[in-house]
Amino acid sequence: MNHPHLFADPHPHFCSRRSFLERTGSGFGMLALTSLLAESGLLESAAQAGPVNPLAPRAPHYPVKAKSVIWLFMNGGQSQVDTWDYKPALEKHDGQALPGFDTETGFFPKEVGGIMKSPFSFQQYGNSGTWASELFPRTVAHVDDMAFIHSCFTATNNHSPALFQINTGFSRMGSPCLGAWVSYGLGTVNQNLPAFVAMYDTLGRGLPKGHASNWGAGYLPGVHQGTALNAQGSPINNLVRPAEMNDAQQRAQLDLIARLNKRQPGAHDPELAARIESFELAYRMQMAAPEALDVAGEPASIRELYGTDEKRCGHFAKQCLMARKLVERGVRCVQIYSGGMENERSWDGHSDIAGNHRQFAGETDQPIAALLSDLKQRGLLDSTLVICCGEFGRLPLAQKNKKPGRDHNPHAFTTWLAGGGVKGGVHYGETDELGHKAAVNKVSVNDLHATILALLGLDHEKLTYRFNGRNFRLTDVAGNVVREVIA
Repeated sequence: MNHPHLFADPHPHFCSRRSFLERTGSGFGMLALTSLLAESGLLESAAQAGPVNPLAPRAPHYPVKAKSVIWLFMNGGQSQVDTWDYKPALEKHDGQALPGFDTETGFFPKEVGGIMKSPFSFQQYGNSGTWASELFPRTVAHVDDMAFIHSCFTATNNHSPALFQINTGFSRMGSPCLGAWVSYGLGTVNQNLPAFVAMYDTLGRGLPKGHASNWGAGYLPGVHQGTALNAQGSPINNLVRPAEMNDAQQRAQLDLIARLNKRQPGAHDPELAARIESFELAYRMQMAAPEALDVAGEPASIRELYGTDEKRCGHFAKQCLMARKLVERGVRCVQIYSGGMENERSWDGHSDIAGNHRQFAGETDQPIAALLSDLKQRGLLDSTLVICCGEFGRLPLAQKNKKPGRDHNPHAFTTWLAGGGVKGGVHYGETDELGHKAAVNKVSVNDLHATILALLGLDHEKLTYRFNGRNFRLTDVAGNVVREVIA
């Protein structure tokens, strides 16, 4: 005879025999672990330390000047031979074929033309005698504070994988970007602002290829991913608290959400933890972010210096000014993309290299020069590392079009760095006579990343994260620091 009323339904935590054994077995393991930790004295120290904040500021591996980084990303692939890598041989051999050239080097093998001289004039600047093109009449005033690496190269000639590689060290999506690694390694000084902020084109020209993967956290905890500012409207959605809600009500709402989330079986899931932290950060940002992102409140002299009201460069000027305000307030990493998706919407000058680069240099020259000047006059340049490069360079050959351009060149591009412990006025590495390939002291993307981390006081071989059974790092299993550009 069945007597169903004699048996109560099992507790939802023990809905099966397997669940019961799993939970009780885990309890015995925790008892053993507690005993071992107590014997070694670690239990008491852990209790005193309190809950771990993944964004708490952490000391670098060794003391350095740089505390934050601003990465000016010339999206689409800036031409090294038309900007910072002067090659007079291009004029000498203009129109000639390049013997032995591999037509698969660029992206359009059927449009390969002859050697093409630069449409821009070059001259020397500063005490360092740095050669630079006419494209940057204001930025060249800072060449004695800049270190140039002329021998950078990458492994791919396609935008998306090249963007992934320059940002994450890998040419496929899914790995943490440099900004996420910096956040993971150093935390952030200001808990009311994101550790890592990304800004993309605000003129409706689209995001860089690969979109948010370029500032993603990959397998690192999601709290380290970049916070991307909106191209239009409010820089961050829902930054203002609803008018019908006061601070106490919002705090109570967040506390309730946190308690409910922690009761879930997957409460320790990294994605859920990152979402909870994002709610908390959003709450704290409602006080700090509006002021940090407000450029209208800056003195007129500063806005004029950057060119925030200039039609040609105002959009990029506002982003550079926001970047200064953010690092001034303790944000660890800011990345700004010049240009949108591809071709005429970015530095991707397949057609009319002269018009393309003149446009984008015009959008960025004054803001970049102003950023360096502003950081310096505020005493922030020593503690802020400024980086400027794209995902690859461009060929010294003409790409056949109505107005000739230049195709992609993974074999050579120039990166410049300033501030943050950089040795100013130095030039490291060389390309060949035509600027086609890195030839002397070649610098891979892994080397570049190792050098950036070193300037921030992080040893690229020690900055690791355990994932899928192995320790991963930004530089994978390679990377050498370019000591020659470090003061």
